[in-house]
Amino acid sequence: MAGRNMEITVAKTAGFCFGVKRAVEKVYDQIATGKKQIYTYGPIIHNEEVVQDLEEKGVQVINSKEELEALKEGVVVIRSHGVGREIYELLERQGLELVDATCPFVKKIHKIVREQCEAGRRVIIVGNEHHPEVEGIKGWGNEYTLAVESLEEFENLALRPDEKLCIVAQTTFNYNKFQDLVEKISKTYYDILVLNTICNATKERQTEARQIAARVDAMVVIGDKRSSNTQKLFEICKEECLNTYYIQTLDDLDINQLRSVESVGITAGASTPNKIIEEVQNNVRINF
Repeated sequence: MAGRNMEITVAKTAGFCFGVKRAVEKVYDQIATGKKQIYTYGPIIHNEEVVQDLEEKGVQVINSKEELEALKEGVVVIRSHGVGREIYELLERQGLELVDATCPFVKKIHKIVREQCEAGRRVIIVGNEHHPEVEGIKGWGNEYTLAVESLEEFENLALRPDEKLCIVAQTTFNYNKFQDLVEKISKTYYDILVLNTICNATKERQTEARQIAARVDAMVVIGDKRSSNTQKLFEICKEECLNTYYIQTLDDLDINQLRSVESVGITAGASTPNKIIEEVQNNVRINF
């Protein structure tokens, strides 16, 4: 079987995006200084392998505001997802050193939300309200700031038709779904400011994944199970290619599923290290 000429296409946009790469590097830079105990507010990225490596190097993950309040010293790294205003205030009160690795694209949304709320608009975030990025964005708004994922959720808000709205998106939201949602909302509301804050890296990755999935027999999407952008890549690929497999590491790949296919596409989420992508690619190449 080995030696069969299978065509393998690896997405150019697969793997670490700019914001994630920057955040991970900031933590390793702090380790290199070796001065103080380092904490990350939440796992630095949604990737177990990376988080485990950092833990082995002494980095501790803080999972709640309460844990943060109990800290008296150390360096706290804010991950690429960002946090709400109150976390910054808390860090300052505790006198903790802050290393801010919030992705600049996310930072931009924080600024928009703050400014638009001050200007009297109600901000609607299109995204998953339980995702840390959206929780952080909400933390720059006010009590009227809400998050929705679908038109149905938006309609359930029962807003007044004369409300001034500002709509932003979670950076990793599905681009086509966002456009569709905005189009429908725009039909009912007159004073509406739409800011497409889906980051370019996400859009490019989704577009490329769709194109590859449309022309291969099987598609492999690599990423942590909790990674929101990987889940969206999986959904997009599945629409184009029925044989789409979502794996976290090489161990999850069942080579038998690829036995009868002629071509395989590979892509990966923004928090998937290159090492894992290469392992999968090499394994598929060797086996066929």
